[in-house]
Amino acid sequence: MFSKEESRKLREDFWISFGKSFPRKWILYNTKIKGLSFKFYFDTKKALVALDIEDDIENRINCWEKLEALKGVLHSRYLPKAIYEEEYYLDNRKEISRIYIPLEQKVSIHNKNTWQAVMDFFNVNMSLFETFFEEYQDIIKS
Repeated sequence: MFSKEESRKLREDFWISFGKSFPRKWILYNTKIKGLSFKFYFDTKKALVALDIEDDIENRINCWEKLEALKGVLHSRYLPKAIYEEEYYLDNRKEISRIYIPLEQKVSIHNKNTWQAVMDFFNVNMSLFETFFEEYQDIIKS
């Protein structure tokens, strides 16, 4: 078991190491679409990359419908294992819409032996996600 401070330090070390291993500017919050953002997620049980829609319900539905229409393209050309969840609940019980790709192996941010696999997973899958977004952002924005 790790103390809060040890856990915080491991998390910090992971993200610093990831940034040094893959030094590039990710889109993340800079989508230029209100409420739409890319996320990296890594904790003591899982890792995933996600595209979250966290806006008011009207804009969320509008954006979701466009992403739903592009589902076939995303699955066939970019991320065949992407999971669409129109109603996804965060740990804080906030409801969002999310498209995500989970890493299908057991990992933990507290286990440095799993870090390289997570970093490679993040780099490959977020790059594909961003390529999809860049190709279709005009449709998603409209």
